[in-house]
Amino acid sequence: MIKQIGLYVFAILFMGAGFAHFFLDHFFISSMPEWVPFRPTTVYLSGIVEIVLALCLISPKTRYKTGRWVAIFLVLVFPVNIYMVLTPENYNLPAIALWFRLPLQLVLIWWVLVVTRKNYLDSDRKGINRHI
Repeated sequence: MIKQIGLYVFAILFMGAGFAHFFLDHFFISSMPEWVPFRPTTVYLSGIVEIVLALCLISPKTRYKTGRWVAIFLVLVFPVNIYMVLTPENYNLPAIALWFRLPLQLVLIWWVLVVTRKNYLDSDRKGINRHI
């Protein structure tokens, strides 16, 4: 039960982050280095990806693979967090908040992998015998 609640909370937060790419687009665009081409397009596409991944987390059929894709996505966007830490003057945020995002990203990766992992108990409920 706790695992399922954790899954739904993560999916809601991830979907909210996806929608934030549209409502707070200037913040997300400014969080990328100037040399990144097509920054607005990248922000909007990554928002769409986050929304789609969040929806796919809800379905038991796609949950396991989606959890891995979310973890990969979080690794791929991690350099943006590093860039923000290195350029705190570009943001109207306390520097400590930017530093906090670095370990938070690791927590998010751990969280999604835990709530989407397959376990033997789930297999047993579906009538699949566990082999020892």
